[in-house]
Amino acid sequence: MKRNCVKVLRNARREIKATKCSLTENRNGAAMAPELIIFDCDGVLIDSETLSLRALLETLTLIHGVTLTMQDVMSRFMGKSEAFEIADLEAKNGIKVSDEYLAKKKQRRLQLFEESLVPLPGITALLDTMPMKKCVASSSVPERLQHSLELVGLWDRLAPHIFSSTQVKNGKPAPDLFLFAAQQMQTPTSACLVIEDSVAGVRAAKAANMRVYGFIGGTHCDAAHGDLLRQEGAEAVFAHMDEIAEALRDC
Repeated sequence: MKRNCVKVLRNARREIKATKCSLTENRNGAAMAPELIIFDCDGVLIDSETLSLRALLETLTLIHGVTLTMQDVMSRFMGKSEAFEIADLEAKNGIKVSDEYLAKKKQRRLQLFEESLVPLPGITALLDTMPMKKCVASSSVPERLQHSLELVGLWDRLAPHIFSSTQVKNGKPAPDLFLFAAQQMQTPTSACLVIEDSVAGVRAAKAANMRVYGFIGGTHCDAAHGDLLRQEGAEAVFAHMDEIAEALRDC
């Protein structure tokens, strides 16, 4: 575990240096430094992924008798909408997802959030000091976004520029949500930088022709997850918001 942490920190330092160089080149070349930073919510602003997936696992077994591992639900559902989750469970597990399951999963998630939800370290300082425009583009429904961000004191820092996959036809990994966010923020896609913790989110950003940083600071991530994000096209992967702040400081 200690060796993995050291490896993550070393990689992040190298990527901060490389990313600063890239931003300098962008100013002198065709590309531009970012005008808009688009944040995912779960796993980027708030350390919620493990709590949400735990609620899913527990409720799925309780209501439908389906037992999955944490790795199963991470690979299948992380970063994706509840509509995707329902369709995938019905197609791959042969069940009819019930209203009881959805209600009890929500109830359990709310309980876990009230007990344990925290913002990611460094995110408040980053939001308060970054000079670029900022918004949120999340697979969560608006009600959940407001509740979770209010719990950790981030709602007022980001509202009203908080966008949900319910506002577009196709959720991540389709590009629709990021394109919608850029349109609402009146920013060209070439001037957007997305910060994402999920494979689906990185794929969506790349499909929208946006730059994307991977983030692995949540409790659900490890160094191997960072490698997955790089493989999908993240130009850099960071384990702490302070590292992202440093990479953006000279923009």
